[in-house]
Amino acid sequence: MSAGGYSRNNICKKTEVKFKTLLSNTIHEACMKRPGWKETDKDDWDFIWADKDWIRMHFDECRHHLSATARVNHFRNHYELTRKDHMVKNLKRMVSNLRREDKAAEAAMYDFFPVTYQLPMEYGVFVEDFKRQADRPIWIAKPTGKAQGKGIFLFTDIREVKLWRKAAENRGANKQEDDVEDVENYVVQRYITNPYLVGGKKFDLRIYVLVTSYMPLTIWLYRSGFARFSAFRYTGARTQLKDTHLHLTNVAVQKTAPGYDKESGCKWLIDSLKRYMIAQHGQEAVNKLFHEIQLLIIRTLQAVQKVIMIDKHCFELYGYDIMIDEDLKAWLLEVNASPSLTADTSSDHELKCGMLDDLLDVIDLEEKRTGDEVQIGGFDLIFNGNHVRPSKPTSVLSALGCYNDRLVVKQRAQREYIKNR
Repeated sequence: MSAGGYSRNNICKKTEVKFKTLLSNTIHEACMKRPGWKETDKDDWDFIWADKDWIRMHFDECRHHLSATARVNHFRNHYELTRKDHMVKNLKRMVSNLRREDKAAEAAMYDFFPVTYQLPMEYGVFVEDFKRQADRPIWIAKPTGKAQGKGIFLFTDIREVKLWRKAAENRGANKQEDDVEDVENYVVQRYITNPYLVGGKKFDLRIYVLVTSYMPLTIWLYRSGFARFSAFRYTGARTQLKDTHLHLTNVAVQKTAPGYDKESGCKWLIDSLKRYMIAQHGQEAVNKLFHEIQLLIIRTLQAVQKVIMIDKHCFELYGYDIMIDEDLKAWLLEVNASPSLTADTSSDHELKCGMLDDLLDVIDLEEKRTGDEVQIGGFDLIFNGNHVRPSKPTSVLSALGCYNDRLVVKQRAQREYIKNR
């Protein structure tokens, strides 16, 4: 069994790979550049990069006709992790299960997501908790079915949520039989008011995680990623809660900010951020932080491992959004099933095309891998049924944010393949 999740024994090597992609961004470019890969508009593909709607509508009907090596870029119920309400539900259940199993120490490790309530289901419980908070904390409300910062608002006054609830109830009461829109669900979370700032500006991290199997759980973490910055200085003033450009770091939101520079964008490569933080706080503290981010990623995937529908054809590229606070604690904001693969700048294009090329090496439809690799391009194998230790002695506990020697690794792997075939 390889770290890709299935055996390659007795499978003839492919001389041509047929691919189909429903997107026209960097994934299409990465596939077109692969030697021996040919695009098809038919259903005879070996590899498909589909959107979530295609998975929901078409995957079940076609999966029984797929070849043993065909690969699809989503698990059928990926939403167990990538919908905000399902993610919180599964994390809370994991904590409860660990406590029931007398594993209180491990349950305490799941302290990386803010206090969260699902609305309208937990509205009553939320109101009771809200009333108990003497310091009137800031809360953030996020629609569960939207992305790119749409529908998000901050509040300190319960009346704002009551108005939202009343509007939601009115929509439900006035709904006609042929209406397709349900009452919108939200998650409400305690807002992180003490974010780590660089130059006075707030940011979050976009980190790429590839899961090639849930049984055994097989996780690859990409070394490169980026910090997404707000264009404005963060003050935490309660008078500015309506200013989405100040509070939300999503690129889709920041693009609409006055003075946005589309040439430079609002991103900083994660290795540059890591070097900056080491200069400010020392290597030991920052290495500990990045290792905790890696453990956070593993624990979230363990929380959904038993509920994901397993299929040997499926893999998933997740986009983790993580915030760091001023105490160097990592907080999970959300996990995306379709992280943006559109390139905004030249460095963005280089990162995403390189990452996707390495992803295709991990998926390995050309069957060049030995199955023993712990690094493929910029992806490091961090979990394969258990934690994976680095292949060489190192004081760095996570390669996240380290030098991405993907081209050197790729060339070495190609030489080994030519020598051994």
